[in-house]
Amino acid sequence: MRKVGFLALYVVLILIAGMALSSGVYKRAALPEKNYEKELEVFLDALSIVKSDYVDPQSIGPKKLIHGAISGMISSLDPYSEFLEPDEFKDIKIETKGEFGGIGVEIAVKDGFLTVIAPIDGTPAFKAGILAGDKIMKIGAKSTKKTSLQDAVKSLRGRPGTPVEISVLRKDDKGFLDFTITRAIIKVESIKDIKIIDEDYKIGYVKLVEFQERTPVDLEAALKKLKSEGMKALILDLRNNPGGLLEVAVGVAEKFIPKGKVIVSTKGNEPSQNTVFKSEGSDEYLNFPMIVLVNKGAASASEIVAGAIQAHKRGLIIGVNTFGKGSVQTVIPMSDGSAIRLTTARYYTPDNKSINQDGITPDIQIEREELKDSYDTQLYRSIDLLKAMKVLKFYEETKT
Repeated sequence: MRKVGFLALYVVLILIAGMALSSGVYKRAALPEKNYEKELEVFLDALSIVKSDYVDPQSIGPKKLIHGAISGMISSLDPYSEFLEPDEFKDIKIETKGEFGGIGVEIAVKDGFLTVIAPIDGTPAFKAGILAGDKIMKIGAKSTKKTSLQDAVKSLRGRPGTPVEISVLRKDDKGFLDFTITRAIIKVESIKDIKIIDEDYKIGYVKLVEFQERTPVDLEAALKKLKSEGMKALILDLRNNPGGLLEVAVGVAEKFIPKGKVIVSTKGNEPSQNTVFKSEGSDEYLNFPMIVLVNKGAASASEIVAGAIQAHKRGLIIGVNTFGKGSVQTVIPMSDGSAIRLTTARYYTPDNKSINQDGITPDIQIEREELKDSYDTQLYRSIDLLKAMKVLKFYEETKT
């Protein structure tokens, strides 16, 4: 084993501290040098071995090795923390604008498997039959067992018109399900459907596909349209909505939550990460019965909205348990154009329940077995419930 002197150790410590502080955009804690000396010696030994003994030394350089080390360190923390190369950092900026290339799925690592959070409505993956909860076991001929989240995203994306083969495992099915999906430009509209679905009871329906920068503005326009058409009750459909930006979730929830009421809180390691978000909305959309549809493809921002509506008894949540993605990822830019997406806090509903892992439990559960051949059984059931709520004055009773 090669030994690295303390002088070299402290040089690396200084370099690491310099890299961490140079971007100047995020408050970093001081590195606890005494606790890390032994481990850093091991790291430097490994670095020295690779540099001197690796079979192809021309293929490696300081940037590749250090980025690889950072990537491994960050990805070992939890399924959602990751290191972003400069081009990947650019990609996530594009995604929040609502357009990117690929097959149209939101994915995460859950229980050790690369898992589909939700297929995006209308995309190639959705049309091919990919479902929320599918475990992607292969992309092409390559197993995803040791594939990082960012590498999986790279493999699924590509030039529009080119095919990608994936193999999935699905609950209650035996063996792999194989799909060949043709990539396309994925343009995600924040809101897909806006309509009155029951003329007698004037039940409005809004399908919210993803939380993007313009979603609160688009939702306001949708609600105004439905209200002008006589809407007296609302179904907000969050099924297969994988989430999005925290501030957007708050902007959506406050349409339905009274001003001053808590929508969501975050709790982290630092006091600055402990934040309470309260509604600043008006009372324009508070006085009608409401149902929110969810499934296991509803995640993150969708869970924040559903959790706030449920906690304040603003309406009924119908479906199955949501995905359980209840953690805050902060994207921290680095000096070389890369970034770290780090879990810095967890979400809590207004009644102090953690969203992480367990998700939101609906008030009325409709299991997959009950859906039979109709995916919209939840929707039809909710229409009947809204009618019952109107007759029985359920909404008034639950407001107290």
